[in-house]
Amino acid sequence: MVTVEQMYKDFGVLAEAKDKAGEHEQEYLNFINAVKGGPGEKRLASQFIARFFKHFPSLANQAINALFDLCEDDDVMIRKQAIKDLPALCKNSAGNVPKIAEALTQLLGCDDTTELSLIQSSLINLMAVCCKGTLQGMFKQILSEDELVRERAIKFLGTKVKVLGEDTIDKEAEEFLVSQCKQVLQDVTKEEFILIMDVLRSQSSMSTVQGRQQLVEIVTEQADLDQSFEAEDTDCVDRLIHCIKQAAPLFSKNVHSKAFVGYICDNVLPVISKLASPDDGVDAQLEMLKLFSEISEFAGDLDKLENRLDNLYKCLISYMPVPPAEENDNLSSSEEEPKFQFSTVECLMLAFHQLGRKLPGFLADEANADRLKDFKLRLQYFARGVQIYIKQLRQALQGKAGEALKTDENKIKVVALKITSNINSLIKDLFHNPPSYKTPIIPSWKPLVKKAPEPKAAETGPF
Repeated sequence: MVTVEQMYKDFGVLAEAKDKAGEHEQEYLNFINAVKGGPGEKRLASQFIARFFKHFPSLANQAINALFDLCEDDDVMIRKQAIKDLPALCKNSAGNVPKIAEALTQLLGCDDTTELSLIQSSLINLMAVCCKGTLQGMFKQILSEDELVRERAIKFLGTKVKVLGEDTIDKEAEEFLVSQCKQVLQDVTKEEFILIMDVLRSQSSMSTVQGRQQLVEIVTEQADLDQSFEAEDTDCVDRLIHCIKQAAPLFSKNVHSKAFVGYICDNVLPVISKLASPDDGVDAQLEMLKLFSEISEFAGDLDKLENRLDNLYKCLISYMPVPPAEENDNLSSSEEEPKFQFSTVECLMLAFHQLGRKLPGFLADEANADRLKDFKLRLQYFARGVQIYIKQLRQALQGKAGEALKTDENKIKVVALKITSNINSLIKDLFHNPPSYKTPIIPSWKPLVKKAPEPKAAETGPF
């Protein structure tokens, strides 16, 4: 049995030999055999095997397997030492990277948090040696059947890899990463989908218009838009909402949202009131309509525009009643004040404002005069309720500033004022003769931000 004392002697021989260390094979074999010794021998074996690894290519497999054995030792300190030393086996032997990366990825299933952190650090060190090789080893485990390892490996990619610079992830590695991510996306959980999309969005090739279009196509495929929509199926509703959330930041004048906008018009709006909420406290109907109104701006040349606009219009007016037959003009009394769903109407009216401009004749053509007349009656009646509410909100908020506006009650009133002000502006536009679609509107749930310039087709840059 090799002792600690013997190991230090062998270390001295190899250290003194310098570039001729490879001539002392027996001393190096002693290090490999020491992995069967006690705790002291094992820790030294890990360090010494890594230190002189490059001098003994004929013993490479034995040396690698010896460190793999130490990575499975019962003593956590020995495991940590071996995990720390593994990347050193690749400094002059990049061909070993996939095998070692696969082993490290497999170790991500461990329970010790400090050990897990060390494994992640070693994987990052491997990426500095050969990024593609590291990814090859990692994805071999991600595509295996160990759920815990897969989950943690994807989380590692989503949190660590996306922040690595181009000096680490070169073009070849990025192409491999993108292709493997697409393969993983064929069967993922919601959380995995979000993480993988974060990884893809962070790649330089995906910051061009072409790259963003590619990402939209990936999300569109994930959304299963060729399948029927089941409004009362929480999984179906949840999948569509999360896919739109992933796609929404990618849409622009050059990257269109027509697939999602068309699908919502055809399949979701007719059953919007039946939407099942996937999580408690989440209003799936309002969430869906907010996303729909946001992406409608970038629908491009929407197919079957008239039919889809008709679906949207019918959905909108279902929340905009006609005036009562015997309407009392005094709407200020609480009994007669209309109970309108302002948040829902804001979303639908914003979407109609965006899509309606693509087909002005939907309201303005002579053949649609009855439709326009009915719509204006509804707009006028709704406007009166909106204006009454705006007046009440302004009175309630008058003189309040700073901390006073930060109370929960006043925050709600501030948002309500944004919603009703938006609706009021939209109604003014639509009440023109013919209806106008020119007033720019920022949705009430969006912060006031300056819009970034649209990138050209060939340029790269951040989203």
